Amino acid sequence: MIKTEGTRYILAFAFSFLFVLPWQLNAQISIGDDLSKISYAKPSEYIIGGITITGAEHLDKNVIIMLSDLDIGERIKVPGDDITGAIRKLWEQGLFDNISVTATKIQGNSIFLNIILQERPRMSKFSFQGIRKSEADDIRDKINLTRGDVVTDHLLIKTRKIIEEHYAEKGFLSAEVNIIEVPDPKADNFEDLVINIKKKRKVKILEIDIEGNELLSDDAVKSAMKETKTRGYFNPLDSLGPLLVNLVGDVFTLRFGQFRDHIVQYAKDNYKIRIFKGSKYLESNYKDDLDLIVAKYNKRGFRDAHIITDSVYKIDDRNLGVKIKLEEGNKYYFRNITWIGNTIYPSGFLSAILGIKKGDIYNRELLETNLNYNPTGMDVSSQYMDNGYLFFNATPVETYVDNDSIDMEIRIFEGKQARINKVSVRGNTKTNDHVVIRELRTTPGQLFDRSLVIRTTRELANLRYFNPESIQPDIKPNPAEGTVDIEYSVEETSADQIELSGGWGYGRIIGTLGLSFNNFSFRNFFNRKAWKPIPSGDGQKLSLRFQTYGADYMSWSVSFTEPWLGGKKPNALTVSYYHSIYSNGRPKSDTLRQSFVTDGVTLGLGKRLTWPDDFFTLYQGINLQLYNLQNYGTIFHVGTGTGAFNNINYEVILGRSSINQPIFPRSGSDLSLSVELTPPYSLFSDKDYSTIGDNEKYKWIEYHKWKIKAYWYFELMDKLVLATRLRGGFLGAYNDDLGVTPFERFYLGGDGLSGYNNFDGREIIGMRGYTNESVTPLYYQNKNIGGTVFSRYSLELRYPLSLNPSSTIYALGFVEAGNSWLGSQGFDPFDVKRAAGFGVRVFLPMFGMLGLDWAYGFDPIPGIPSAAGSHFHFSLNQSLD
Repeated sequence: MIKTEGTRYILAFAFSFLFVLPWQLNAQISIGDDLSKISYAKPSEYIIGGITITGAEHLDKNVIIMLSDLDIGERIKVPGDDITGAIRKLWEQGLFDNISVTATKIQGNSIFLNIILQERPRMSKFSFQGIRKSEADDIRDKINLTRGDVVTDHLLIKTRKIIEEHYAEKGFLSAEVNIIEVPDPKADNFEDLVINIKKKRKVKILEIDIEGNELLSDDAVKSAMKETKTRGYFNPLDSLGPLLVNLVGDVFTLRFGQFRDHIVQYAKDNYKIRIFKGSKYLESNYKDDLDLIVAKYNKRGFRDAHIITDSVYKIDDRNLGVKIKLEEGNKYYFRNITWIGNTIYPSGFLSAILGIKKGDIYNRELLETNLNYNPTGMDVSSQYMDNGYLFFNATPVETYVDNDSIDMEIRIFEGKQARINKVSVRGNTKTNDHVVIRELRTTPGQLFDRSLVIRTTRELANLRYFNPESIQPDIKPNPAEGTVDIEYSVEETSADQIELSGGWGYGRIIGTLGLSFNNFSFRNFFNRKAWKPIPSGDGQKLSLRFQTYGADYMSWSVSFTEPWLGGKKPNALTVSYYHSIYSNGRPKSDTLRQSFVTDGVTLGLGKRLTWPDDFFTLYQGINLQLYNLQNYGTIFHVGTGTGAFNNINYEVILGRSSINQPIFPRSGSDLSLSVELTPPYSLFSDKDYSTIGDNEKYKWIEYHKWKIKAYWYFELMDKLVLATRLRGGFLGAYNDDLGVTPFERFYLGGDGLSGYNNFDGREIIGMRGYTNESVTPLYYQNKNIGGTVFSRYSLELRYPLSLNPSSTIYALGFVEAGNSWLGSQGFDPFDVKRAAGFGVRVFLPMFGMLGLDWAYGFDPIPGIPSAAGSHFHFSLNQSLD
């Protein structure tokens, strides 16, 4: 027999009627061959002599007796409430289709009971009808049904509700779910569930009607709602045209500051930017959005604004309408703000920190933000909590309302200073404790400092070992003792990366294999038990890379970084070696062989600084490159093409990074100034460099190289980030007779992927909208000499599609401008090649940051018609930065 859910409800009602009201009936209890009648009018008292269970095939009989609340030796009345209660308690478990209790024997005043059960069927398997396999797979994980589950009313109702909610979230508000129970012929008391789903059509919001708004437009009110919106809400609007005109003008006149200001002002005054969102209706989101409308009015001084009525109505099978009637109320302003209870800081100082003056628009949210926590500026709470006053509290109270003016009294409770008692970390299952602890800025015995808690969260995120979105400090104050415990909760992510790729570049297929172990443990290298699959947890970095397109080109490199040399201070030691060979494939003994062999060694030491602040770092390194050429003059236009060239340089990088996280930064900056210096050999030589050949002139390479990088990140609104980026470089000479070295030059344009064609120390800088290296002086003449000066400017709007640490994804739109020059005499920061486009970034822990961009270059490159125009660019590990 096939049953549906409706059958279950009928059975449930019938059994409830029979077993809950048994005292209104007469029952016969069979005792052997003797049929005795027990009248409900005259109950008799018995002692339970024994209890047996019949019909329970899959359940423990002792558990059933326990659930019935009947005990051997207990006195009960038959008929009576004890038997009725036992049946009711068993029925409440939802495991049985039928329950009865009979007496198997009566001896004197002892009665022996038998509980007869009919178990509900169990599920054998389930299947879907009416939907695609991919949809069924998504639902399968949510409903979590397994073979052997008891098919109860609760299970059926829960399953149906989960499926309905699943489709409601996708806009199918009218979806029907019917679960059919089919007995399994191969197993007794098992059945299959056939889940029939009719999605019907998507239901979307067609119209939103706003009433009662006079001071804010309909669009301004609608923009306050985060999730509830109509179809095509983000169609071009009246004010969007002027905005685009302003932005284009800003970009092509390089007024980047105005670009940002226009976007911020537009976003604040007009609309919330909707990216990849539909017009589906969800009741929970709708209720939240009504609160956001009121909050928007409150921010603008309308303290009494409220929703009078709201309704959601059906227009047709596919569309809903929303009607909201509101009352704006009067607009209010702050008048007098006084402070009570403050002894540490004077009232004038606190008022300056609060930043609200008499006559400002009444904004309760701004008041609370500037009192308690302002992530983008100063607040009163930080003045206390950064100085140990963990128990500080500020309560703003409206003391007087006069027409449109409000007097505020802010009542301060300063409390005592709290010291840190214990600091712990939870969740680092892979990373060793000492690696995490050395990054903590909060230590036992310190006065509590909220800014150090925030800084610690940032430092843990920038390790890249943990999910930055889930790092949570748990602050546990103990007011009685004046102490606080802090526990940082982290979630490990994969820090290691693998690069395995084959691509087309410079007319060849190039294969690359790279391994980067970013949380390596060298001390466990010889410990076989630590290879899971590699020894890890000590925060060291080991990188291996190999690239080739066959016998003509091979390159490999290895580097190792110890971030805490000696284990006590954050002094990072880096050692690396690389080797590459370019050739025409002929054997070494062949006089026609052409080759360019490079060997390089780097030894560097980086440290964190405490001045001007502790966001600064200093890196110093010694680099050695040895170049050996054989018959390579037709490709590298220096000297005879045969000879040895040596580059020994000292590099120093002063940097400051305050970004909140490395993968998708929303705030902060990343700045650096670097200098590369070789010894000025020519200044100590009496050679006439204007007459000697290139082989001798550049045998000992000399130059000074300066580079600047400045990246800033601004969160314009929730998760929408503006990234402004500037890069520049200059390569100079000590001796005018010697001139600028042909090595170490800048090549601008394309995807910025280095490796192959990086044989002479050249620095490849990506610039979208143009082909590889095409924005380089005389590139169209195939002289391959590179630039000595470059600049590049970028503006990007970024929005995350997923912040999951296993696959962080964000979309971006950008404008970019840049150029490179031969010599500083021709340098003009406004003489640039311009481009614009859009793209996507995907961060996979195993592979790093992958990017795909489309860009259009607006300015032609002389001699290379195809250099500008429409281009796609693939990037790997932020090669386009």
